[in-house]
Amino acid sequence: MDLDKNHPAPTPREPALRASDADRDRIADILRDAMAEGRLTAEEHSDRIDAVYRAKTVAELEPLVQDLPVPGGTRGGTATAAYAPDDPSAPASAENLVAVFSSSTRRGRWRIGRRTNAFALFGSVEIDLTEALFGQRLTVINVTSIFGHVEVRVPENITLRGSGTGIFGNFEVDTLEARNPEAPVVVVNGYSVFGNIEAKPKRGKRIADLHGRMRKHLGH
Repeated sequence: MDLDKNHPAPTPREPALRASDADRDRIADILRDAMAEGRLTAEEHSDRIDAVYRAKTVAELEPLVQDLPVPGGTRGGTATAAYAPDDPSAPASAENLVAVFSSSTRRGRWRIGRRTNAFALFGSVEIDLTEALFGQRLTVINVTSIFGHVEVRVPENITLRGSGTGIFGNFEVDTLEARNPEAPVVVVNGYSVFGNIEAKPKRGKRIADLHGRMRKHLGH
């Protein structure tokens, strides 16, 4: 069948660009700065952060910062626009902690990257961040527990959030909002099946020189 010359065939739409972990982390950094400057309330910030980690494409991330400035003094145009550079010394790939009929522990003075994955199958995983060094403001921990136990402990003066499901099991995150807007943000996501996942602050454990430590490890 001949096409009408006055009505050419529509140009095929390009597939939506999938969002990367780095894209989501950078959008989250912009939202954090906006809340610190009073541009967003704590509730608005929380709603937008939830949307960040549900987003599948860059197009879904863009509206979350369109009304906010990004580093450089411009408004947030696209999710791949100008951002504060990542810490070049931060781990490039996610760290995986696996416990299958065993246990795995990460504690003490260690450098945590942007993303950590924990998996427990008839085993236990302990992630203790009370003495950890944060090379970025946002840290995401993805957790899966199947007939296992995963425990995350954080200092009392950082922000802790989470989203997950327990199927014949328990998923519990004690939400914590830091007073200091420069404090690290830890987000725990995951699900447990006949298992247990807990993320809580550890009493008496605080990052002493919070602002100084963040500036030091972010290279400012």
